[in-house]
Amino acid sequence: MSVSKLAATASLLGLLAPAAHATVRLPALVGSHMVLQRDRPVPVWGWAAPGEAVSLTFRGKTYRASTPDASGRWQATLPPTPAGGPYALTVKGQNTIELTDVLVGDVWLASGQSNMQFKVKDANPGGYQPTQNADQEIAAANFPNIRFFTADQAVAYRPQAELVGTGWQVCSPATVAGFSAVAYFFSRDLYEKYHVPMGVVVSSWGGTPAEAWVSAEGLKTLPEFAPRIATFAAKTTSLQDDQRAYETKQREILRNVRAHDKGYLPNGQTWAAPEVDARAWPTMTLPGLWENTPALANYDGIVWFRKEIDLPAAMAGQPLTLSLGKIDDVDSTYINGQKVGSTNGYSKLRTYQVPAGVLRPGRNVLAVRVIDMGGGGGIAGEPGELALRGAGQTLPLAGPWQYQVGLPPEDQPVAPAPGGGQMAPTTLYNAMIAPLQPFAFKGVIWYQGETNADRAEQYRTLFSALITDWRRHFGADLPFLFVQLANFQPARPQPAESAWAELREAQALALKLPRTGMATAIDIGDPADIHPHNKQAVGRRLALAARHVAYGDNQVVYSGPTYASMAASGGAIRLKFTQLGTGLDVKNGPALHGFAVAGADRQFHWATARLVGNEVVVQSAEVKNPVAVRYDWADSPDGNLYNKAGLPAVPFRTDTWPGVTAGRK
Repeated sequence: MSVSKLAATASLLGLLAPAAHATVRLPALVGSHMVLQRDRPVPVWGWAAPGEAVSLTFRGKTYRASTPDASGRWQATLPPTPAGGPYALTVKGQNTIELTDVLVGDVWLASGQSNMQFKVKDANPGGYQPTQNADQEIAAANFPNIRFFTADQAVAYRPQAELVGTGWQVCSPATVAGFSAVAYFFSRDLYEKYHVPMGVVVSSWGGTPAEAWVSAEGLKTLPEFAPRIATFAAKTTSLQDDQRAYETKQREILRNVRAHDKGYLPNGQTWAAPEVDARAWPTMTLPGLWENTPALANYDGIVWFRKEIDLPAAMAGQPLTLSLGKIDDVDSTYINGQKVGSTNGYSKLRTYQVPAGVLRPGRNVLAVRVIDMGGGGGIAGEPGELALRGAGQTLPLAGPWQYQVGLPPEDQPVAPAPGGGQMAPTTLYNAMIAPLQPFAFKGVIWYQGETNADRAEQYRTLFSALITDWRRHFGADLPFLFVQLANFQPARPQPAESAWAELREAQALALKLPRTGMATAIDIGDPADIHPHNKQAVGRRLALAARHVAYGDNQVVYSGPTYASMAASGGAIRLKFTQLGTGLDVKNGPALHGFAVAGADRQFHWATARLVGNEVVVQSAEVKNPVAVRYDWADSPDGNLYNKAGLPAVPFRTDTWPGVTAGRK
C-alpha cells in the first residue's frame, strides 16, 4: 500500500474512532444523589454513539432506551414509582454508568432573580447578607432526604442541550449554606409535612427580567420582543463569545476614558464648568433612568447632567449637604466646576458635604457625570432624595435637568445584549431552562419581578406568558407558585402612585391561571434592602400554597384575605374578602391602617377603617363621595389587615385607572 493510501486510511480511521468508541454519558442533572419525581413516568436521557444500544436498570428491571439519533441523544422512561430509596440506577451502552443513592420523591424547580438566588449564608465577603438566624439554621440542617442541584449561570442565543451545575448535594450543615434560602425553607416545610424526599433544582440569576426566562415561542404574544429574538436567531456566534469581545473593548475605553469622553474639553475644562454654554442641551426629568428617554433607550456609556440653581442668600457661604439619591453606576459630582464627590455603586445613596464658599448667592451650576456600562443608567432615586440642604432650608433638585452624552454611541462597541446577555429576551430560558427538559417536576416556585417593576403593566401579559410557556415544555398541569414582591424603599407620607404596587397587582392577576398560588411578602421586607432576610416566612408561605395547589389540601389556609367586592353607601365603602380562614384580624391593632380612598377626582386620601364582622368599612372626611379604595398600594406600605392564620391581606385597588407604568415596553 502506498504511503498516501496509508495516510488516507489512517485519517479515515481517526474520523471513525470517536463513534466506534463513544461512551454513554448523562446530563449534569442526572447523577448520584438525585431525586426523581414520584408517581409519574420519569424521562431519563443522555448521549451515546448514533445507533448504539442503551439500556437502564432500576429497581431490578431493565428498560430499553430509544436509539440514539444523529446527535447521539437517547431517552428512556422509568415507570411511575412511589416515594422511596435509596436506589441504584445503571445506564449501560458500550460502557456502564452506576448512579447511587437515588431517591424518589417530589422535585421542584426554583427560579427567578436575586431573592431566589439568595443563599442561606453567602460564603463571599461581597455577597448578600445572610438569612436571619443563618448559623442556627445551618447547624440544624440535618435533612439527608432533601437534595439540591444548582445550575451554573449561563446565557445563549438559542436553546441548549446541556447545562453545568453543582451536581446533586445532600442537605447537611456542610452543604446547606450554599442552597437557595427560599427554596431550602420551602422544601424543608414540605418534607416535615409529607415525609417524602424533596429534590430542588435551582436555576436563578439576580437582577434579571422575566422575558429572559421565556422561550422565543412563548414571547410571540409580546411583539415588542420580536426584533431582538430575530437578531438572535440569525447569529452564528455564541452569546458568551460576543459578550466577552464587547467587554474587552469596553475595558479598553475605560482605561483611557478621558480620551473618549467629549465632556473633557481641549482647553482643560469640562462640561461641569459654569461658563460652558449648555442652552442647546436637551432636558430630562430626574430622578429617572435615562433608558426611559427614547433617545437613550439602549444606551450604555457616559452622560453629563447639568442643572442651574438659584441659591438663596441665606444658604450662600454656609456648609451645605447635597443629596442625589441613587446613581447607576458611577458618578463624579461638581458644583461650579469644583468636584465635591464621587461614588461607585448603583445601590448607594449619594450624600456629599459642600464646603462653605463653593456655592454663591444666585446662579450656580450643579453637574453630575454618570458612567454606566450595563443595565439601567442615570440618577434614579426618589424625588425627595434630590435636594440641597442647609441653613435651615431645603432646595429641591428633582425636575428637569439638561444632559449631554459624553461617549457617543458611534465611538462604542455594540453590545450583543444591552445590559448583559442575562438581560435579553430568551437568553436564560435557552441556557438554564431548556436543558432541564424533559426532567419531571412536581411544580415550580418563582421569585422575580423587581427588575420588571418599571414595566409592571407589561408584566400582566409577560408573566402569564412565562407560566404558559413553561407548562408547554414541562406539563400542562404543572403547579406554579410565586412570591409577590415584598415591601421596599422608604415609606411616603401621603398616598401615591407606585410601580411596585402595580407589579404586585400584575403578579396577583396571574392567579386567574389554573393551578397557581401566591405567597404574599408585603410585611416581611426591609425598606432599605431589596433582599428581605426573613426567607423562612417566604418559604413557609410558598409551602402553604403548595399544600393547596400541588397536594390538594382544601383545608389549609394558604393565602391572606383577598379583595372580593365593594359597595359604597353614605360616604363610606364596605369591602368584602375571600380567603378569610376563620376570620379577619388586625395585627398590632386595634386601629386598621394602609387604606386610602378617592372620589371621582382620583385624588387619594388616607382613610379610617374598621372591622365589621368579616368586612372592612373605610371612609375619609376629605372624600365625601368615595368611589375607589386602595390598600397597601405603595412601595413600602404598612397595612395590618390579616386573617387569623397570620397571613397578610393581599394588596389591592378597586379602581382600574391608568398607572405610572402604563404603556411602557
